[in-house]
Amino acid sequence: MSQELTEFGTIISGALPAEITNVEIVRDQLVLWTRVESVVPVLTFLRDDPACLFKMLVDLTAVDYPERPERFEVVYNLLSLRHNRRVRLKIAVEDGSSVPSIAGILGAASWYEREVWDMFGIPFSGHPDMRRILTDYGFEGHPLRKDFPLTGYVEVRYDDEQKRVVYEPVKLAQEFRSFDFVSPWEGMNTLLPGDEKAGTNQ
Repeated sequence: MSQELTEFGTIISGALPAEITNVEIVRDQLVLWTRVESVVPVLTFLRDDPACLFKMLVDLTAVDYPERPERFEVVYNLLSLRHNRRVRLKIAVEDGSSVPSIAGILGAASWYEREVWDMFGIPFSGHPDMRRILTDYGFEGHPLRKDFPLTGYVEVRYDDEQKRVVYEPVKLAQEFRSFDFVSPWEGMNTLLPGDEKAGTNQ
């Protein structure tokens, strides 16, 4: 399997020598690397070339590495039903940089790109409708960034009486704020059936 994938990766990189920057085999899957500006021509080739025919975009997501100069990796997972093959295309993106939209090449990308924008804050230039898709109206921040706070000062909910979305201060129990990450099972004083102290509060 690895030999076949290596040969297939060599064919693709040979056809796109200026665009494909690296070829890897990771867990029996072909991974191609390219630059941000080459995303559209590479994906067009992978979709249309008779040896590829990756016409199905299974997933488009991102990974956040805050310590890297190019903080994000945008990942495209493609499937060829004709050849029963999968390929993963990756690009490294700096924080604040945009990625060309591929919604015109693979229609499923429209929703995925909106999700990546919403969760990671990576904009896609040329997208026909670059709006948030998962978070609420007026939400600030991007929840899947590794610097996003886990708890804030306000929470959002829909109020049935006011018939609108309302913002309220977060109310957290003190026990939650001082959570020590110890398993709740370790501190329990459990009693076996027949124990003489069963039924008493310890």
